[in-house]
Amino acid sequence: MPPKASQIDKQEHISDHETKGKRMKHNSRFQLIKPSTRSFIREAKSTKDYSLYDFLHGYFYARWPYLYIGFGTGEHPLAKRIKSLLRWYNKIFHFGNNNSSIEGEDHCEAPNNSNSKTFAEGYHGKVVPLEAATRLVTVGEDIDLPNLEHIIPYQRARDIILRNPDHIAVLDCLCRVSRPNPCLPLDVCLVIGEPFAGFIIEHHPERARWINPGEAVQILEAENERGHVHHAFFKDAMLGRFYAICNCCSCCCGAMQSQRNGTPMLASSGYISQVDDELCIGCGDCTEFCQFGALTLVGYTASVDQSACMGCGVCIDKCVQGALSLRRDASKGEPLEICELMEHASLGA
Repeated sequence: MPPKASQIDKQEHISDHETKGKRMKHNSRFQLIKPSTRSFIREAKSTKDYSLYDFLHGYFYARWPYLYIGFGTGEHPLAKRIKSLLRWYNKIFHFGNNNSSIEGEDHCEAPNNSNSKTFAEGYHGKVVPLEAATRLVTVGEDIDLPNLEHIIPYQRARDIILRNPDHIAVLDCLCRVSRPNPCLPLDVCLVIGEPFAGFIIEHHPERARWINPGEAVQILEAENERGHVHHAFFKDAMLGRFYAICNCCSCCCGAMQSQRNGTPMLASSGYISQVDDELCIGCGDCTEFCQFGALTLVGYTASVDQSACMGCGVCIDKCVQGALSLRRDASKGEPLEICELMEHASLGA
């Protein structure tokens, strides 16, 4: 006896349901890897000398950046517990010897110069004055500028390779979020180009948003007004290249904290602040805003510690007398001037 129509409809319904279920399972498996992650993988495969370890490191850093930086600054609760356990271990197995490197060690300080250099080589920032930072977020075209060792004086992570530079995401500052009483506002970190900006937006929609170049310039100008420093950041795990501009304050920034503790994470802009003694009235406004502690008052005149000055230019706008300016200093390295670099590259092509 042939099956009834109702039975046929039921069988067809079950078959359609099973087919749809299999399709959904296939799509869900496929979606375990987000489009931005696939873009990151494609770019990683085309990057020379980029290992599987580098990719895993970069993925972890970009996927869980607040955990990563929280551990780096020592502010994450687990980081504090681990440090506490290390201290107890040191006391038990070294019989309370207070001269060990663990006891009293600052959370951003590397235990020796060798380790400091190793860490800084793979993760560092270049100080850029406001004008140079503005050009980086308004460049408007793809760029290939590899091996900029004369600009970025590190053995690794020194390329400027921008894909879709008009794709800019603003992200809550990783360092500020990790602090108990951070400077405000939080949303001041600019992630520039692909695959980085898309990855941040897709994985951190609650802490990031798309902005256009004009909005990025407004953020830079507002942070400059607050006296904060612009750093162009490079990281080996982030495809060995420039990926973000952070707007930093000495009280929150992990890189500036590391710099103070002997890990050379920051390269000078290539400029240095200078004082016009005839215009300076010794008001001290510039000393209050200097994030690197390079400005002091000597009598009634501001004085620049040239070894400490990083040439950020923050002090320039704070001097109502116009007594401060930036000048090139060859001993501080070459500046990161993207337009000049692009012109030089085109002439050499």
